[in-house]
Amino acid sequence: MSQELIFLEPVLKEMIWGGERLKEFGYELPGANTGECWAISAHPHGDCRVAGGRYDGAALSGLWAEHRELFGDTDGDRFPLLVKIIDASRDLSIQVHPDDRYAAVHEQGSLGKTECWYVLDCPDGADIVIGHHAKSDKELREMILQERWDDFLRVIPIQKGDFFQIEPGCLHAIRKGTVILETQQSSDITYRVYDYGRLENGKPRQLHVRQSLEVIRVPFDEKDTRGCRRRIPAAGGTRELLVCCPKYSVERVCVEGKMAVNWEKPFVNVTLVEGEGLAAGLPVKKGTNFLVPAGFGSLELEGQMELICSYL
Repeated sequence: MSQELIFLEPVLKEMIWGGERLKEFGYELPGANTGECWAISAHPHGDCRVAGGRYDGAALSGLWAEHRELFGDTDGDRFPLLVKIIDASRDLSIQVHPDDRYAAVHEQGSLGKTECWYVLDCPDGADIVIGHHAKSDKELREMILQERWDDFLRVIPIQKGDFFQIEPGCLHAIRKGTVILETQQSSDITYRVYDYGRLENGKPRQLHVRQSLEVIRVPFDEKDTRGCRRRIPAAGGTRELLVCCPKYSVERVCVEGKMAVNWEKPFVNVTLVEGEGLAAGLPVKKGTNFLVPAGFGSLELEGQMELICSYL
């Protein structure tokens, strides 16, 4: 049997800081505060289902368990990656994620969370929190416990098309007005350091100050947040490797006419973030998410479109 692309139905989640911009990707929103589209996910908190084709209706976690050949017989007890589109209508909490070792011990065997952001859109003058100004563990503790946020937080300007790698232990927060595509390990562990005193259902949201103090890296090193942004030769458009790290690689592919891509990877996650066209002769548009399974060979792309692609 020849392989076919595996199209996925996203899982949409309401968040206290979400909005309505995910409509722009063609999604039906559950409410006016929709913050996250789990576009490609087999995590228990949002398990995507196959839309059409041979495996129609199957959960991605089920394909991973029962048809590992689709993923090049990759090892592991769970599908390793998670792709999100995030609409930050308001500021997200100041937060940090643990690494695999800490999460395995303290979070019931969860994976840690290495993640990266590609900025799809943001207003003029937008910024993000990435990193901090504490020089030692003692200063870190003092700044957080004394709530010296203006001294503590490293805020930098951003623009559409920027890319950031967020290693475990890197303090960060997406700020209002920003839409990003996030590629990450399949983990839902987030430690909130500060949440502006916001209420949810009449109560302050839970903070995780103790855990945060244990995992935040000191001092912050800006070079850890940079990808590689390296062009890959391509006919019919452009390919750019954004990052290559032990957990994933992420590419931006811009099709301008016709392009053929053969990644020769166990599987590839693909999300269309702009435009429309054909993938292997099938219609695709902004907001379409699919997997290129093992053994698929060369993927024929046609149209005017921008894709973010990730693989192990």
